[in-house]
Amino acid sequence: MAKCLLIDGNSIINRAFYALPPLTNGAGLHTNAVYGFTTMLLRIIEEEKPTHLLVAFDAGKRTFRHEEYGDYKGGRSKTPSELSEQFPLLKELLQAMNVKQFEIEGYEADDIIGTLTKRADEEGIETIVVSGDKDMLQLASDRVRIALTRKGISETEMYDPAYIQEKYQLTPRQIIDLKGLMGDASDNIPGVPGVGEKTALKLLHQFGSVEGVLEHVEEIKGKMKETIKEHADSARMSKEIATIFREVPYDAGWDELAFEGFDTNGMRTMFQKLEFKSLLERLAIGGSDAASGGSEAAAIQVTTVDASTVASLVAALPDVRGAHVESIGENPHGAEVLGLALYADEERTYFAPMPFLASSEAAPLRSWLADANARKTIHDAHKAELALAWQGVELRGVAFDTILAAYLLDPTESSHALSDIAGKDGIAVPSDDDVFGKGAKFKLPEPEKIAEHLGRKARAVAELAERQRKKLAEHEMEPLMYELELPLSFVLARMELQGVKVDVDELKRYGVELTEALDKLVATIYEQAGTEFNLNSTKQLGEILFEKLGLPPVKKTKTGYSTDAEVLEKLAPYHEIVSNLLHYRTLSKLQSTYVEGLQKEVRATGKIHTYYRQTIAATGRLSSQFPNLQNIPIRTEEGRKLRKMFVPSEPGWRILAADYSQIELRVLAHISGDERMKEAFQNDMDIHTKTAMDVFGVSADAVDANMRRQAKAVNFGIVYGISDFGLSNNLGINRKDAAQFIEQYLDVFSGVRRFMDDIKKQARKDGYVTTLLNRRRYLPEIHASNFNIRSFAERTAMNTPIQGTAADIIKLAMVRLDDRMREAGVKSRMLLQVHDELVFEVPPEELETMRAMVRETMESALALDVPLKVEVSEGSNWYEAK
Repeated sequence: MAKCLLIDGNSIINRAFYALPPLTNGAGLHTNAVYGFTTMLLRIIEEEKPTHLLVAFDAGKRTFRHEEYGDYKGGRSKTPSELSEQFPLLKELLQAMNVKQFEIEGYEADDIIGTLTKRADEEGIETIVVSGDKDMLQLASDRVRIALTRKGISETEMYDPAYIQEKYQLTPRQIIDLKGLMGDASDNIPGVPGVGEKTALKLLHQFGSVEGVLEHVEEIKGKMKETIKEHADSARMSKEIATIFREVPYDAGWDELAFEGFDTNGMRTMFQKLEFKSLLERLAIGGSDAASGGSEAAAIQVTTVDASTVASLVAALPDVRGAHVESIGENPHGAEVLGLALYADEERTYFAPMPFLASSEAAPLRSWLADANARKTIHDAHKAELALAWQGVELRGVAFDTILAAYLLDPTESSHALSDIAGKDGIAVPSDDDVFGKGAKFKLPEPEKIAEHLGRKARAVAELAERQRKKLAEHEMEPLMYELELPLSFVLARMELQGVKVDVDELKRYGVELTEALDKLVATIYEQAGTEFNLNSTKQLGEILFEKLGLPPVKKTKTGYSTDAEVLEKLAPYHEIVSNLLHYRTLSKLQSTYVEGLQKEVRATGKIHTYYRQTIAATGRLSSQFPNLQNIPIRTEEGRKLRKMFVPSEPGWRILAADYSQIELRVLAHISGDERMKEAFQNDMDIHTKTAMDVFGVSADAVDANMRRQAKAVNFGIVYGISDFGLSNNLGINRKDAAQFIEQYLDVFSGVRRFMDDIKKQARKDGYVTTLLNRRRYLPEIHASNFNIRSFAERTAMNTPIQGTAADIIKLAMVRLDDRMREAGVKSRMLLQVHDELVFEVPPEELETMRAMVRETMESALALDVPLKVEVSEGSNWYEAK
């Protein structure tokens, strides 16, 4: 039996955007709305199993309704670019998924859906409409049900005529009359002033329709009678505007809407581009399947090394062209290592299982691995070095790394799995998911199959490396590879294996302190509320704040009052309970995420060994995982106290921290050549005060805290490609004022404006932008016909050279510092990199040496037109060193 699913595309993507937190992929594209839409689509298709499917969109900004009422939707603010850039992405995804979509100039999605539901009624086809717009209830019938989204988009409430009658005591058609009387602020439909839903329902229960109300207006008592008389034309017009048009010229038959299932290859490609990893896993189409060529991989003969064949392997070692270390799991610290595969040629491909690699017979192989002069080509040397080190096997002499090369050649690529990288170059390798299974289905196959799979990987490394070397040379990226990223991977491995010591007893004591503070806070909140309740329940908290205490509701959702952080911050001036609630949430997160979370990460060494990733961020920044030590809170004193737990591993040693001061703004001053900005840094002025002076046209002593705050927001906003929407949120001002502030800033800092214009032209010409060290980021969307996609690419073109160069500078400093420390023979150790900060542990006798060495090396890492400035401090723990 046919079942048609019709989805209001504009309504759902809008609701998804505001319901979900900001989300971007590695290329910096905003994806939260597309992600939310997709999860809703997958869920409802799974639940309803439609035979026919269409997503309808509005086309253009003007419809026939604007001809009837020029102010239709006139009160709406401009769609944020962070949302508008996602419409083309969603349409591209739907096409890849094999989901039909339709729009027609002059009409809205409502009208397309209205037309199709009319046909469904006439032809007896069961239909479900999915929307967040209550207007759609007018379409409900015996054949048509309306699924209205709730809780953002995570749930739907199903309406049929009986449920509409039960809930409103109205028929579906009377929903139009309801809108005619009460209007709709979101669409700028006026209705009758002073008539809300409650009054409108009362009038309709009594008189049946807008026309009935107007005919019996004399029977209405009080001031309302005169109001309705005065606004009778508005009520009629509002009803007309709210009526969904059901005669859209749409000629397609039902057969054209037939849904025959998803195109899983298309879905995989788009989900990888958008980095929807959870959806890839959920659909079991992640990674690279047979479609990427795995099933066509050429046969390979692999020798599993044992005591009888080790001599053959040792003889082949000088000719090895590709190596691969296989470890199970994302975290190499303590991972299970399956073994080492080596490829010399088709006749000489070997697999050394880990038990053999650890045996005495494998001593010659381990010596070769540890030989810095024996040049090796490998995939993900950093991970391999860590995984082997925990097994007591040293890896040195890596001369080429295919994962780093792939990242440099295209940092926006979502997957750096060897099978994916090789597949794009036409080199067939089965994916790990194909061989081992995924998630709960993971299972090691028989040893012969493991050896064959890893032998193929080693061969792919050799073939891929040849092609990558040529591309790196063509793009003039060899210095970036051989002088920065590859040596940095060895520096990082040494840091991670060293680890950073945590005072677990102090961490536990802090946990007790937080628990006591939380208990006091809870008691105070209960006292202020006059009752006990579940502080973590949005519903109960909403009832306390808005019903019991009578605070003004800031934002409501379909399920009740919103009590998110943004709402609470706005309510703080109204009642002291609110600041206590915010403090409670801060302390709760510290307790669960950090105090309890960090204790779980302390290994038998008494240290935390994080894992730095070089290939995650498209800007070139490092990422930290297992655990992430780059997000230890610093905004509050309670958060900063966590740094007290990070201590030197040797008695009497000190923690030394060195932090670049405003490095990205200094890079911007250099790249843009803006004289005002350069002057500020060359004269060691406070850049935010200088910005406020120039933008507001005042002297330094006239710059107040708010001026400096605004200047700081726009300074860093420019670096990160902020929009007026983003700046307005940051400063709590309207978008018009935010846009004006940005314009004033660019008028004053004309060099910055010139740089922004020039870099966009350069990106359009070349198709990419580069950092000062020639790190390249491709921007194919720079030529997009769609304004929003093109605008996003232009913002990326502007901020990539700044952020990327800043990331390159600290990486360069790390490599040079590591060299200098080893040349000087110091005992001091580099422990952590936290964005613009480096952390060391230093014996007391080396403090002055390290202070001077660190500052000099970091400040001279790259010559700019303005000085790089580094602040160095030390203490008995990381907290004191800041």
